[in-house]
This record gives sequence, structure tokens and C-alpha cells, in this order.
Amino acid sequence: MSQGSAVGSAPLLSAVGRLRDALDQATLPLDLPASRAARPIRTRLLDQLDDYILPRLSSIDAPLLAVVGGSTGAGKSTLVNSLVGREVTQPGVLRPTTRSPVLIHHPADADWFLDQRILPGLARVTGASTADSGTGSVRLVATDAIGRGLAILDAPDIDSVVAANRDLAAQLLAAADLWIFVTTAARYADAVPWDLLREAGERGTSVAIVLDRVPAEAMDEIRTHLAEMLRDQGFEQAPIFAIAESRLEQGLLPRDQAAAIRGWLGGLAGDAQARAAVVRQTLQGALESLDARVASLVAASIEQSAAARELTEAARRAYDDALVQVRDGMQDGTLLRGEVLARWQEFVGTGEFFRQVESTVSRLRDRVTSFFKGEPPKTEVLGEALQSSAALLVSNHAELAATAAARAWRSLPGGEQLLAIHPALGRASPGLDARIERLVRDWQGDIFDMVREEGKDRRVTARLMAYGVNGLGVVLMLVAFASTAGLALIEVGIAGGTAVAGQKLLEAIFGDQAVRELAQKARERLIERVADVYADELDRFEDAVEGVGVSPDQSEALATAAAAVQAAR
Repeated sequence: MSQGSAVGSAPLLSAVGRLRDALDQATLPLDLPASRAARPIRTRLLDQLDDYILPRLSSIDAPLLAVVGGSTGAGKSTLVNSLVGREVTQPGVLRPTTRSPVLIHHPADADWFLDQRILPGLARVTGASTADSGTGSVRLVATDAIGRGLAILDAPDIDSVVAANRDLAAQLLAAADLWIFVTTAARYADAVPWDLLREAGERGTSVAIVLDRVPAEAMDEIRTHLAEMLRDQGFEQAPIFAIAESRLEQGLLPRDQAAAIRGWLGGLAGDAQARAAVVRQTLQGALESLDARVASLVAASIEQSAAARELTEAARRAYDDALVQVRDGMQDGTLLRGEVLARWQEFVGTGEFFRQVESTVSRLRDRVTSFFKGEPPKTEVLGEALQSSAALLVSNHAELAATAAARAWRSLPGGEQLLAIHPALGRASPGLDARIERLVRDWQGDIFDMVREEGKDRRVTARLMAYGVNGLGVVLMLVAFASTAGLALIEVGIAGGTAVAGQKLLEAIFGDQAVRELAQKARERLIERVADVYADELDRFEDAVEGVGVSPDQSEALATAAAAVQAAR
């Protein structure tokens, strides 16, 4: 390919770069069925984009990279050394060999490989060979034995028992323009290499086969069988180089045994058009293979977004239900049981008194007036009882909401994972009870302000002064909560009298319409404050979902980027 081709591929390079960015954002953090299968696809795809597709698109005239891969003990390093004519990569004494890959190139091509153009995740090492440099680097060897325009990379074993070796081998093969697959007469039908061969075929990678250690008497039979297997897998165009079983000479294959593949590679090095054809085939295949792989990642991203949305909605429902329960508890008489009823009785009298209240509102006024003026501590006691009852209602439903949200998450995809990361989500947040107590006290302050504001009317001021803002505020709190629903029969008469008595007193001061509005406003103010607290509690669940990094737009971004690559190629 010419430099003109590189310039012409600029839109494609830009589109692939955007796809790479979209893939980098699609992290698939939730442990879901489709995502478990898609994560290794994403990793391999990012590696191939970084190690091959983007570098090749940006440097279309760079030397052709042939990666030598194969199973443990297949003779990869021996073959590479034999092609060069000296030891440049060390065969392992123990299997598998844990070592850095070795890249052999012509000295004039050094600049193509010294920088991070390809294999950016591997450090560059030059100099003498070492027994084991680890998997985090690639050793560069310059030699005139390799023609310009061609580089050979000796990769770790594809079936290594060391996971890092297997991963690196797969990464290097994905970075190749040409894969030289080395196998033996005894192992050419093994499953692992054929899985990788099929993957190479799906990606359109150019492949050549080296069949090593073939008994002379079985050469034709084994070569024919291997050719049939390759044809069945769509590799009928792949050249096969058979090497007879023979004694090594100073660690190298006999020169005549490596002559065929040496000559073929030399021909590639000397023929720019032939190299361009190999590069074009592999690059086009790699680009076309993006479609199916990105589609699986789009599906996994959709699954991620759906799971994140379900988790968030489940938590919201729990707290929405809690707010409804608080609202109902404010109106169904729940708050007028127990301590509140006892304190109200102390406040204005007994059930016998309430049976007479319709005809004796003036007596109630006298009793309340006397109570306010003579025994103010009982006002505080009733107010505290109301505060405690309201705070307990809000706290209980906050705790129930946290429990309900956590229970719902355990039944939803990804929920158990997030609860394991944030185990405290199953309970209300620490310090919430104290915050709710402050909330109710502040709400009581709202009530007093409402009473004070309503009392600004000159006609009301005198009566307001007679009863006191705090006393009337406490009665307004009680009226806001008063209803007979939900009370035991023995409590109904008391609660009914509570509602009537308190309301009659307030109506006598403010008027019936004003009292209804005040009671409604009091309930709304409390609900607003509770909603704010519950929203903060819900934030813990929403933050847990957002914290794992699921982007609601990642599937669309991936699909859009993939479509742009399709259009550009």
C-alpha cells in the first residue's frame, strides 16, 4: 500500500479511534450473564485496536509483522532461530517457558518498533538475550538476516498453564499481519490451536502453517490430512511448510529443512505488493470482524443499563412507598395512640368530657385557657409526645424502606454485587434518627410560625394572646393528625373527641376555613421535610448504582461508533 492509501484512510482511522473511545467507556461493571461473556471480548478487542488496527491504519506502510505462535514444545523458538541463523530467542528448558516475546527486524526498520506504535502496553528491551524477562516487555533484535519490510515476533505458548502467557500470546496474535502457526505431527489436531485458528479465520487474519517433526515415512499422509482440516475450516489458501523429524545442528534446524519457509518469507520481504496484499487481507478482516464483536458488547451494555435502571427504580419504589405510608400514618389516627392520647387526656380532660364537647365548647375554652395559663409544662409534654410519635413514624418507615430496597436488590441482576460492596444499604443511614428528630422539631417551629402568621389579623390577635402561640400550635399539630381510622374501638371515641375538641377550639379562634387550610398546610410541610430526608436516603442506593460506572448512553455510543466505522470502511 502507498502513502496515498494512508492519507485516504484518515476518515476510517478517525472513526475507529472514536469506536475505541466508546469501548473504553463501556466497562460492563455489573456481573450479569451477557456481560460475563462480553468482558473478555471487550478486552481482546481493545488490545487488537491498540496493537494492530489503529497502528496499521495510521502507518499502512510499516513493515509486515509475522507472529510465530503455537502450542507448548512445538518448536517455535527453534524455528525462529533457524530462520535467522543464530540464537536470538531461547527455547525453554522447562515447559512452559515464561519469557518476554522477541521481535526480530531489519536494522533499517528499527524506528517502526522502538516507539509505542504497536503493542503500546509492552516495554521495549534491547541487548543480550535473557532466560526470562517476564511478560511485560518485548525484546527487539535487529539483524540483516531478516529483509526490510518484514518483522518476526516469537510469542509465548498459546496453551501455557500460566494465564499471563496465554493472554499475551492471544494479544500478540491479534496484533499480527500474518500468523505463522507452528504445530507438530503429534499435536496438529489438538483443540486449543484450532480454536485460535478459527478465531483468526473469523477475523480474516492471514495464516501460514508450519508442521514440525514429521516422520519422513508419514510426511504425505499427515500433510494431506492437515490440508483437509484446514480446507474444512476455510484455510485452503494457507501455505503449509512441513519440517521432517531431524537432529538439530547447534540448536538449529538443518538448513534445508527451514529453506522453504525462509524463502517464502524472503519473498514477502522483497515484494511490496505481496506484503500489501497480506496486510490488506488481514486489516480488512479485522475491520469486518468488529461488527459482530461490537454487537455483542452493545447487547451487554443494554443489559447493564437495564439492570442499573431496574435497581434504581426498585429503590425509588421502596422510598415512594415509605412516603405514602407516612402520609397515611398522619391521617389514619396512628399518631394519636398511646402516649399522645394519654397526654391529651391530661391536657383537657377525659372521655366523659368529650361526650359533652358539642354543647360545651365554652367549657373547653375555659379549661384550655386555664391549662395554658396555669400549667404550661403540660403543653410541652403533649408537644413532645406528638414529636416523638411523628419521629417514630418517619424513622420506622425509613428503616423499612432500606430493608425493602435491599430485599428487592437481592432478587435483581447486579443487586447482590452492589450490596456486597455497600452492606450498610440494608439499614437506614447512621444518625438518621437524630436527623428526623430535628426535622420534627423544625416542623413544629413551622407550625408555630403558621399560627403566629395567622394571628396577625387584629381580630384574632387578642384570642391568640389569650391561648398562646405554642399551645395553639400543639393543638394544630394534633388536629393535623386526627382521624378515627385505624384505631381500636375503645380509642375511637377518644380520638373522635380529640379531633372535634381541638378543631372546635381552633375554629373559634381562626374560623373553620382557616383551620382546614392550616391543618392541610401543616401536613404538607411535614411531608415535604420527610420527602427531603427520604430522598437523601435514596441517594445512597442511587450513588451505589452510579458508582460502578454504568453509563445509560454507552450502548448507543457503541452502536453509533460501530456504524461510523462501517460507513467509513
